[in-house]
Amino acid sequence: MDAFAVSVTSGLTVKGFGAKHACLLGLYFGGFQFLMPLLGYLLGSTVSSLVSEWAPYISFFLLAFVGVKMLVEAIKGGESAVCTQLRHSQLMAVATSLDALAVGISFAFMEGVSLLPSCLMIGCTTFVLCFLGGMLGGKIPGVSCKTSGILGGLVLCGIGVKLLIEGLI
Repeated sequence: MDAFAVSVTSGLTVKGFGAKHACLLGLYFGGFQFLMPLLGYLLGSTVSSLVSEWAPYISFFLLAFVGVKMLVEAIKGGESAVCTQLRHSQLMAVATSLDALAVGISFAFMEGVSLLPSCLMIGCTTFVLCFLGGMLGGKIPGVSCKTSGILGGLVLCGIGVKLLIEGLI
């Protein structure tokens, strides 16, 4: 759902957003959601405590960094601001998929887990949700670049704070 929210925000903030952009978002987010559990499974118990301990902070930092950058660009640029491009999509995809790394680590300790089908299901579901989220965001009419940039920055910062709080609880 975090990746979906970021996709909707991207659809809002990218000028001329269309199916090509939505597909790219789906590939980034779905790809990382597919790969992270595989990587987590391979890491197994060797670094599970480190990953679990630092993932909320890393996610928060990455999303807050991009969110604050979007806010500053939108506020400084005013109504003539050029809507943000998809240049931060990979960074956001990594930030929103760190919890999937922990899922992969838990897979390593479970008996009878079908790793590849599980990862494919996670990746494909994320692809579809992010594609649809991006298309939805791109279809919302009448939102200026400044407004969408501010909204997008706030959403990313909010998701970062949410992930941080969830990791600390």
